[in-house]
Amino acid sequence: MVSNSDEAILQKPIAVLTEEIFRRTGITLNIRTNVSVATSPDRQIVIASTKSLTSLPAQLQSSLNDMKSIGKDGYKLFMSADSRTLVITGDDARSVLYGVGCLLRKATMKPEKILIPRSVTVSTTPANSIRGHQLGYRPKTNSYDAFSVGQFDQYIRELALFGANSIEIVPPRTDDDPTSAHMKLAPIKMIAEQSRICKSYGLDVWMWYPNMGTNYADEKTVREELMERDSVFAAVEKLDAVFVPGGDPGELEPDALFAWLEKQSVVLNKYHPDAKIWVSPQVFRPTKQWLTSFYRYVNKKYSWFGGVVYGPWIKTPVDSMRRLIDPTIPIRMYPDITHSLSAQYPIPDWDLAWAMTLGRECINPRPKDEKHIHNIFASLGVGSISYSEGTNDDVNKFVWSDQDWDPNIPVEETLRDYARLFISADHADAIAKGIFELEENMRGPLLSSKQVSKTLEHFQSLEKVATPEMINSFRFQMCLLRAYYDAYTQQRLVRETGLEKEAYTALSRAAKTGSLEAIAQAGAILNKSTEAAPYDSYKVRCMKLADDLFKSIGAQLTIKKHGAAGGRGNFIDNIDVPLNDAPWLNDQMKKIAIVQTEDERLKAIDALLHRQEPGEGGIYTNFGTPSAKPYVLPGLGWSKDPGGLLSPMVNFGVGTKEDEWVHEILPVGFSGQTAPKAWMTQTGTLYETPLNIQYKGLDPKSAYRIRIAYTGRLRSRIKLTANGYLVHDYFLTGDQPIYTFDIPTAALSGGNVTFTFVCPEGEQGAQVSEIWIEKVKSGTAPKK
Repeated sequence: MVSNSDEAILQKPIAVLTEEIFRRTGITLNIRTNVSVATSPDRQIVIASTKSLTSLPAQLQSSLNDMKSIGKDGYKLFMSADSRTLVITGDDARSVLYGVGCLLRKATMKPEKILIPRSVTVSTTPANSIRGHQLGYRPKTNSYDAFSVGQFDQYIRELALFGANSIEIVPPRTDDDPTSAHMKLAPIKMIAEQSRICKSYGLDVWMWYPNMGTNYADEKTVREELMERDSVFAAVEKLDAVFVPGGDPGELEPDALFAWLEKQSVVLNKYHPDAKIWVSPQVFRPTKQWLTSFYRYVNKKYSWFGGVVYGPWIKTPVDSMRRLIDPTIPIRMYPDITHSLSAQYPIPDWDLAWAMTLGRECINPRPKDEKHIHNIFASLGVGSISYSEGTNDDVNKFVWSDQDWDPNIPVEETLRDYARLFISADHADAIAKGIFELEENMRGPLLSSKQVSKTLEHFQSLEKVATPEMINSFRFQMCLLRAYYDAYTQQRLVRETGLEKEAYTALSRAAKTGSLEAIAQAGAILNKSTEAAPYDSYKVRCMKLADDLFKSIGAQLTIKKHGAAGGRGNFIDNIDVPLNDAPWLNDQMKKIAIVQTEDERLKAIDALLHRQEPGEGGIYTNFGTPSAKPYVLPGLGWSKDPGGLLSPMVNFGVGTKEDEWVHEILPVGFSGQTAPKAWMTQTGTLYETPLNIQYKGLDPKSAYRIRIAYTGRLRSRIKLTANGYLVHDYFLTGDQPIYTFDIPTAALSGGNVTFTFVCPEGEQGAQVSEIWIEKVKSGTAPKK
């Protein structure tokens, strides 16, 4: 029931309640007004605003008044002692909508049946004032550009059911193509629809609007940019805030940036008088001067200024940012929940095989990680609007919304609610368990993982009992796809690793079989990876699920078939990339085969076989292996510094001279030559944070040299010292992979040496993939 006075005001939450219950149960709720709760024989849900509670029976009023008071966006749910009456109340339609969301999440809904737990009684107010997600309608995303108006409406509704109060849209022109083949509407029309949808639910509308002009000191450029914004701001009926990133794209010096923002605010307030502009210090190569100037402008507290946004590629740790700006200026988080590679918050202990296959925008449920990341920074801001590029991060969105509402909510509860409401009430606990297992799949060495096969078995058992509705749920399809994909990838890795070992064994017999015969045998062994295997059925299932996801939610998981953007969500394209060193090894063998003499070929094969050996008394470290961990000094570590601003972290990709930004992890680098797997993973730090690598037990009486493989996507100037003594001064890496230097004798005096790699101001960071510590034999000239 709903009171007469509330019927018009609460029309939307009532519609959501009735529609979502009907969708899951087939039950049509009767809506009545001015029904006496005390005398009604029916079980009923009473929806009322707090101002109309006086129309309820005294006993209900008393019970509601005894509950904890609520603030903005807060709501109360109350189940009567006889379980016949459930009251949902809040100050306005939006807060009541959140109460409806809570009811729907906790209810078990099946055909012709609704079960509401007695424990549903609650009085709650969100901890954060901003709780939202970016839903950009642009070609670069892995699914949003294929959404219809109806799909946006439903997706935004579902986010609101978990407490989201903000949706961030993007303008028609960004660092992207203007349109895609998937789009149902022109971008300018779709953002108008997104704004309208948000208004209908009472949600706030934000717009991420990068600076795409070429020269903001030029009057013509400024005039054109303002005209564009005039048309965009006029097209949306509701707009509460505009977020302008300091860079990525559109880097400007702070004086030009804030002068431009002020001009932009005039156009914004012409159509949306109360809207504010927020800004981030998001630049790829920041200097101290740039950041000092930026924070000085921030602290001027302009009338049009809303606050600071903290997101990817921001050098200042958020706790430092909080100290640098006026305490009255709010910070909004902009967490990257969508990327696994080249990400703000990398996956700890991620295997190279995952980086090569799952790539940058795979289906990436990280419930435990996301809760941890959210909670360690939560007290420093006023909430978040996540950086999302599609439905691949669907689970992560709901985790962040729940944590923004209340950081004390167990993430297990969030996943059970998610599974119960969206996939299956009968299997909610099992689905939640499976999602946790998918996260666990991505932790640690894949080759030896016992979890991956267990995860597949778990989802296969769910698949066997799934209803058609469950099978057709895009959320369940995503879980199934990852379970099969992960198992297929692990089986390939096991097989291809074994084949690589066999190939090296064949090469090791070259002195007996002859070099050319050994090379032929090794090549034939490596080529066996393309032969049929028992686990190929997993790949077939993956392809079918990829097609299903394209149909159900517009997920673009391949370039050719589904029209994905390259290096984004197209991880199915990577399903058969080589997981061993076959590309590099085949290339090396081809080069050896054309050497003129047998003796020279045998020497080259021997060097290939012993490539990683540091010689007697030496140490070799491959920083893509777990055995390298003890050598790297951890800094704060992932638990306190998940973004790696002050701690070393694992990086992936080789990098080329032409393009240091790596979207896909391929065995190619520098001038385009093939690269060994050892160059595809690095330990590294960001900006000027030192990378410290320590070796113990060296002989103080001996001479040593260090060989370093400087690979990675960040081409930076690096300086190296050993216990404070200079090994080499700053130089730009990226022109060649390996460099050799003498270790200063004075650095060896204690036998333990800490090598410190550091970049000067304005660089992106130091990265190292391999190190050889080699003892120099007496009378041997040092290598250069």
